[in-house]
Amino acid sequence: MCRQVKNQSAPCNCDPPIDVSSDELYKLGILTQYIPVVDSGLIDKMCDERGYKYRDELIISREKMPNYDEEIKKYFEEHMHIDEEVRYILDGSCYFDVRNREDKWVRIAVEPGDAIILPPGIFHRFTPDHRDYIQMLRLFKEQQEWLGYNRNEMAKVTSVREQYLKDYIGK
Repeated sequence: MCRQVKNQSAPCNCDPPIDVSSDELYKLGILTQYIPVVDSGLIDKMCDERGYKYRDELIISREKMPNYDEEIKKYFEEHMHIDEEVRYILDGSCYFDVRNREDKWVRIAVEPGDAIILPPGIFHRFTPDHRDYIQMLRLFKEQQEWLGYNRNEMAKVTSVREQYLKDYIGK
């Protein structure tokens, strides 16, 4: 991903582009899977296998979201969660940016049928692409208030962040 983001909804590729394999993402604790949108039975199976008991549907678009530009800026602030972030894309497309082992950004494009699981403690950010539309399922193990913790000194020392660094970064 390019160093400076001028337009967060653009692909922001390096010049020349650098591809990141699913194996490299896996080493960062990120799981990706393609599940055809027409086959909701496979989503139910994944939920059963991974213990996701709760789900909701979120649509992010200029038409559906008041204060769209302000909200998108919040999503694009670097943050982490204390639980897995699980998203299954139903329609539209977006980007998840994550930090690699060298603390550089990696941009992951997701489209309909893509499921992505980010581990607890990984710093990341999110943005719709140039179409400004995404419809997704959010999957959770527990019913809870979903909070993000922005990257700052307090977030860096949480036990969740420390465990992520130990498990995936080797620190």
